[in-house]
Amino acid sequence: MDRNSSYIVNLICTNCGKDFNANERNGLCNSCGKILFPKYDLEKAKEMLSKQIIQKRKKYNIWRLHEIMPVKDEKFRLTLGEGWTPNVKLNNFGKDLNLNQVYLKDEGQNPTGTFKSRGLCAAVSKGLELGVKDFVMPSAGNAGAALSAYAAHAGVNAHVYVPKDTPKLIQKEIIHMGGELTLIEGLISDAGRVANKEGKKNNWFSVSTLKEPYRVEGKKTMGLELAEQFNWALPDIIIYPTGGGTGIVGMWKAFEEMETLGLIGNERPKMISVQPSGCQPIVRAFKKGDKYATPWDNAHSFASGIRVPDAIGDYLILNAIRESNGTAVAVDDSEIKEAMYSFAKTEGIMVCPEAAATVAATVNLTNEGYIDSNDSVVLFITGSGLTTPNDW
Repeated sequence: MDRNSSYIVNLICTNCGKDFNANERNGLCNSCGKILFPKYDLEKAKEMLSKQIIQKRKKYNIWRLHEIMPVKDEKFRLTLGEGWTPNVKLNNFGKDLNLNQVYLKDEGQNPTGTFKSRGLCAAVSKGLELGVKDFVMPSAGNAGAALSAYAAHAGVNAHVYVPKDTPKLIQKEIIHMGGELTLIEGLISDAGRVANKEGKKNNWFSVSTLKEPYRVEGKKTMGLELAEQFNWALPDIIIYPTGGGTGIVGMWKAFEEMETLGLIGNERPKMISVQPSGCQPIVRAFKKGDKYATPWDNAHSFASGIRVPDAIGDYLILNAIRESNGTAVAVDDSEIKEAMYSFAKTEGIMVCPEAAATVAATVNLTNEGYIDSNDSVVLFITGSGLTTPNDW
């Protein structure tokens, strides 16, 4: 096998275990309707992925560990410079809360200003390898912008469906990068129904959250990077804003793969999911002990990226939280808005509402005694406040 290739073997259903051909277009499992994950030959990959070999590599993007990424042919691996975002120690924020080791993983420094760059880069790249020319997705905005960016870079078409209240700034971003934008009355779930219908009618490849196998692979690179940046250890706690949950799910997959590769041990961070109080299906399911999350009625929050009433990956998110002995918490919009202002003044970093939810949750969990002063804590700042409308 070419040393620049991928060690992908097939796709496997995360629920029933059925195998699928990774050389064909696939969405959800055709037996049970659940999520497919790429599976790799990790024993062979282990020969190429020692710590020493990895640290000599000069490629600092999501393809750094290409052996456990899904695109086989290097010519299809798009990049706009996504990935390898910095870990910033938050000395001022930490001092205010008496936390000695609190860090920020700043995903706002990705090409389109959010962590969505990672997932859409991977999905569009694999789509190209499979011969796809038209991609479709529903979005709260930022994912649609990322799809439009990578579709433009690849010379293919992006069809994006968003709620009408999606910020004008992001709507313009999608349009100016050549995406076909359609506004939908309602929430992202409503946009998803229309996108799914139009996608099937026109034979477009859907890259809706976790309804195809490859966005999660882009998102898992956050976990791969985190381990390497922490010298092949993992923090005690990861705090993550959760809508569709691909980030939590992807990182949890990355940790398992890295352990098999011998890069880390069996220790895991506590995974903490944060949602807005106006839309908290994962929080409710976690507290009730449910395996699946029921849809949240009358969802509302100005943090539109985590205003997701019904996540198809609910069982995977809840599994990661429980297996890690983590938790799920909700914060009010008023707390999110206050965190946006206070964090900018404290650390000089403007964060989007979804990311500010992690800041608010960290304050609450510390005050409640859940986070200890000596815990190493990573807040995932999923997007820059510079992409947020001026009226926040």
